[in-house]
Amino acid sequence: MYLFLAFLLVPLIEIALFIQVGGLIGLWPTLAIVVTTAFIGTWLVRSQGRFALGQLQRSFSELNNPAEPLAHGAMILIAGALLLTPGFFTDAVGFALLMPPVRTAVFRYFASRIQVQSFQMGGGHRHPFDDAGGGSRNAAGDVIDGEFEDVTTKRDPDAPLSGWVEGPNRH
Repeated sequence: MYLFLAFLLVPLIEIALFIQVGGLIGLWPTLAIVVTTAFIGTWLVRSQGRFALGQLQRSFSELNNPAEPLAHGAMILIAGALLLTPGFFTDAVGFALLMPPVRTAVFRYFASRIQVQSFQMGGGHRHPFDDAGGGSRNAAGDVIDGEFEDVTTKRDPDAPLSGWVEGPNRH
């Protein structure tokens, strides 16, 4: 139901704003504003996206919960889509989502409404050897024993080469 209302109300709001702004400043300045906000928004999305990606990489390297940096990245992606969509209302929402305090408030709102049942980082990987009994593991989980067979053939040094490879003295 909310999605239906969004698809109905957002275009109506955009059309009303286009009519109002176009009536005040004219057609060409209105179109210039829309194109300019798309360019500025694209630049801001790129810079904020790099920052969010850095935060996400830092959370992974420090083994912190990556939920907030992932949410910020998703909101920046949504902001980019809204800024590329022609319109004043979508531009306002897109620019708002590019502001870190707004993203933090949105994240906290949704985080308070979502209950996480479990969270696990690392240690959850199961290797095929675990159940098959094909190898032993040390404390770090590395395979430390195995079997091999030497498949190189002994070649007579006086026999001619096969033609597939050149010998050391052949040019």
